[in-house]
Amino acid sequence: MAENTQPHDQAAGLRKMTQAIRPVKVIAIASGKGGVGKTNVTVNLGVALAALGKEVVLLDADLGLANIDVMLGLHPQYNLLHVLDGTKSLRDIIVEGPSGLKIIPAASGVKKMAELSTAEHAGMIQAFSEMDQHIDVLLIDSAAGIADSVITFSKAAQEVIVVVCDEPASITDAYALIKLLSREHQVERFHIVTNMCRSVQEGRELFDKISLVCDRFLDVTLDFMGIVPFDEDLRRSVKKQRSVVEAFPRSKAATAFAHLAKKIEYWPVQKQPRGHMEFFVERLIQASMEMA
Repeated sequence: MAENTQPHDQAAGLRKMTQAIRPVKVIAIASGKGGVGKTNVTVNLGVALAALGKEVVLLDADLGLANIDVMLGLHPQYNLLHVLDGTKSLRDIIVEGPSGLKIIPAASGVKKMAELSTAEHAGMIQAFSEMDQHIDVLLIDSAAGIADSVITFSKAAQEVIVVVCDEPASITDAYALIKLLSREHQVERFHIVTNMCRSVQEGRELFDKISLVCDRFLDVTLDFMGIVPFDEDLRRSVKKQRSVVEAFPRSKAATAFAHLAKKIEYWPVQKQPRGHMEFFVERLIQASMEMA
């Protein structure tokens, strides 16, 4: 019996290896300022993508003030601090959230994590090459503003989503982030999500404000990804420490996140390395060799 099942086991193992090395869709979610709901958007996008059957990993990259575990009522035993000191691997610290969403937690209130060097950020990105499991999407919840970690992780991602709300500081700070990433780090494409909107029209007008100034001064492509409406169910879900997609699946906000997740599902996956520091670069190299 063992001899009969061995070829099947080998074939299953080969398929698993082939799946594992497939390129991963890597998306950084950023915002010019804090308080615009960026982390909430990231969490709910992750849950919505997982609900579509995607294998999703969410990296809490607000390294010194991490709060995704708190938002989802999770109590991780280990976090990125343990990866940096060499006592744990990324696989060791992953915790499972709603709908099978996998979360890589960071530390909160740890000064060392907030002051990592560029080399340490790069080392963290390289550590993802050790993850051999199948992953469809990596979502990176970056810190607010233009800290070094935001720049490093955004540049290492394939797509950048910028979350804004209808406040003057949000608009000006989002523009400052886009300007820095485009002029100094050659990031040319940004997807804009307008959060806490009273209507689609309000969201579109907010996007137009940012687009107008970017078109005038920057050489970038902006995509109006969509809106997340102001929704009391979203506030209630935060108090329950649950995602609104899971807690109130028929709410206006949950419907909006499902729509955004569908858009992400159809974004093409990068299949060739771009010549700088990237997440899962070995998988990109493997994919480019297979295409040759």
